[in-house]
Amino acid sequence: MPRTLDDLPAFVRTRYPYASRFVTVNGRRMHYVDEGSRDAPPVLLLHGNPTWGFLWRAAIPPLLAAGLRVVVPDQIGFGLSEKPHSPAVHTLDNHTANLVALLDRLDLRGTTVVCHDWGGPTGLGAALTRPERVRAIAIMSTWAWREPSSEFHRSVLPWRTMHAPVVGPYLLGTHAAMPGRGMYLSVVDRARFAERSLAANAEVLADPDERVLTWTWPRSIPIGLPGDTTTERFAWLEEGVRELRLPATIIWGREDDVFPIDVFAARWHEIWPHAEGTHVVTGRHFLQEDSGAEIGELLAEFVVRTGGAS
Repeated sequence: MPRTLDDLPAFVRTRYPYASRFVTVNGRRMHYVDEGSRDAPPVLLLHGNPTWGFLWRAAIPPLLAAGLRVVVPDQIGFGLSEKPHSPAVHTLDNHTANLVALLDRLDLRGTTVVCHDWGGPTGLGAALTRPERVRAIAIMSTWAWREPSSEFHRSVLPWRTMHAPVVGPYLLGTHAAMPGRGMYLSVVDRARFAERSLAANAEVLADPDERVLTWTWPRSIPIGLPGDTTTERFAWLEEGVRELRLPATIIWGREDDVFPIDVFAARWHEIWPHAEGTHVVTGRHFLQEDSGAEIGELLAEFVVRTGGAS
């Protein structure tokens, strides 16, 4: 039987007090929470690496208070979703297809897609594939272009080291560097993160054999090496998002050093001159850990004001 939220320690359940749901997407079991009226406009909250739905816990209450439906999946490979052990399963195309299947299986319409980290390339790819199901986009600390993503990703340490055939799986898989020290260094209030969140992320990635995606996704970022496997996919993605004319908002952490605000938020405004923001909040790369409730309020106001709710 799959683990549910009820099977997790009390400190997780009290901070993420929702019912577990499961849906089969492309033959894999995806865990998600689905709160609010099924007749309300849906908001799809997408996480990246190495997080899961728990990351959005503080953003959910303001969205529900605004009368919205909130759907928060754990991407396949993370959280309480199925965790395939083969790196070949974890292609960008497959993860995009999983979200397309989720939109279809839940028959989500008029959806605001909220993209953070790898929720950007996957969620935006799903939006391009099912434009009839998507009403608006919110962008948070993510990207959708093929050039080396940032100085952080071009550096030998830590990022290019993660591409090494042995070192990457050893550090990220065997030693859980991403749900551990990697996340710890990417929040502002590290003491609060260590107290309230660190163990929750470790709890759902306790088995080294289930951490495959933590080192597979980093290798999917084009960094100008001959072995880059997603260059064409990101070229398609950038071309597609440039044609999107949906309501959009940009929210960013002022302290983000993975996707620095002055480079990446500015690039999004160049792609989408109509986008609102940038709304700047306290936060490094995992800005929901520092400003989750404020982010929820910004999203709720955006959705309601732009026609997502009466």
